[in-house]
Amino acid sequence: STISRWLLWGEWRSHWLQFLVALIAIGIGVAMAFSIHLINTAAFNEFSAASKSLSGQSDLQVQSRSGFFDEMLYPRLAGYPGVQLANPVLELDVTVPGKQQSRNDHRLKIIGIDMLRAMAIAPDLIGLPEEGKSLDRLASDTIFLSPAAMEWLQVKQHEYLELHAGLETITLRVAGGLVRARAGQRLAVMDIGAMQWRFQQLGVLSRIELKLENGVNHAAFKAELGDELGEALVVTEQTDQEKRIANMSRAYRVNLNMLALVALFTGIFLVFSTQALSVVRRRQQFALLRVLGLTRRQLLRQVITEGLLLGVIGSGLGLLLGYGVAVSAIQMLGGDLGTNFFPGVKPSIYLDPLLALLFFGVGVTVTLLGNILPALEASRAKPALALRSGSEDIAMAGLSVPWYALACLAVALLFTQLPPIFELPIFGYLAISLLLIGGIALMPYLTGQVFLRLLRYQPDKPGVVGMLAIARLANAPNQAAVALGGILASFSLMVAMAIMVARFCT
Repeated sequence: STISRWLLWGEWRSHWLQFLVALIAIGIGVAMAFSIHLINTAAFNEFSAASKSLSGQSDLQVQSRSGFFDEMLYPRLAGYPGVQLANPVLELDVTVPGKQQSRNDHRLKIIGIDMLRAMAIAPDLIGLPEEGKSLDRLASDTIFLSPAAMEWLQVKQHEYLELHAGLETITLRVAGGLVRARAGQRLAVMDIGAMQWRFQQLGVLSRIELKLENGVNHAAFKAELGDELGEALVVTEQTDQEKRIANMSRAYRVNLNMLALVALFTGIFLVFSTQALSVVRRRQQFALLRVLGLTRRQLLRQVITEGLLLGVIGSGLGLLLGYGVAVSAIQMLGGDLGTNFFPGVKPSIYLDPLLALLFFGVGVTVTLLGNILPALEASRAKPALALRSGSEDIAMAGLSVPWYALACLAVALLFTQLPPIFELPIFGYLAISLLLIGGIALMPYLTGQVFLRLLRYQPDKPGVVGMLAIARLANAPNQAAVALGGILASFSLMVAMAIMVARFCT
């Protein structure tokens, strides 16, 4: 135990920068994966709750594929067998003068409802007028705003609000707030008749919400009504809306998760390169300890313990960093990271201890995977051969075989031609991974070839220092390849992050 602590502390103290880089790599990988999961889970849960507050207690919704439909469908559905209550809704995104700072910041969502029917099916959307002025709910010049909308528009109750409808400017009086609105949800509510008239949408609706009678089979009713209404109209449930949003946001979620996997892979390789170079550098030291009585199992445990401590510390830092990144991203960019998949949603981050433990375990496991090959090599090395000077690069001779790398590159080229699976470029992601693995695996062979030729064919003598550097790299190409592979993996992560950030900004 004393020898183990002495070896560990001595190595970390002597080469603290290498281990710091490995800690940062593991921490970044865990932080990216953890923060992405926290952000998306919080945003999706908040969106689902906000969407349910808009649809209220409705069982089904009838909508048009083209946006609006004739309001004469409403009395037909209100008397349809099995329908307990039908609620007509008109929904518009209206331009607000002076609110054009970013892509969708100049639009306010206004919902027109039948106040009397909405009390039974969507009570959260009912306006709260001043005491004694209940008729303001039915007035043609009044509008009710959520707290977030009032703050955004910088208006208060009894003040007037100007909105654009086509080429006209409509002035409405803010009669009060709403019964309940989700935090950050910018929303306005009007009487549906007044809204149709003021915004020139007479005779049209956006959707009709249906509450079915007790005992009615929802799936059978939905199928029957859908067949009767035809292809121009679609009958949906709340779960259908959630699936639609999930599918819309799937691209950005998958890309971010792939980026997190690239970061974790970079962490694996940096741990591998750090431990491999450390084992090679201490090869004679380990051989001497073996001669003095240290067993293979003890030596294997020593190297694995070093990797385990890297994983524990790096994963712990990654969890802290990931939580901080998630909270900061929610505050600055919102739950959709600026992609507008969850508009008007300001979720809060919930830290699940079991989930955090899962990501912590992933980080530790990833670190051990990067540590296992150097640990096995250290334990299997023959002391007599390891004690000889110059045997360090021989221990890594197996890395210089190019066939595995060429096979990875060939398979990656094949995968680029395969179609997507479930509308996801699965083979494309695999091709990127194999290209990265193949490029790193090819580094030992390329390094040996390049530096040997530089050593043999030097047009101009680079001087003593330059010759010594080239001779060292030419005669120990495998060690140089491991270091260059770390640079390649890190640079690939930088490029992937730059492309992802640029994609979000467009």
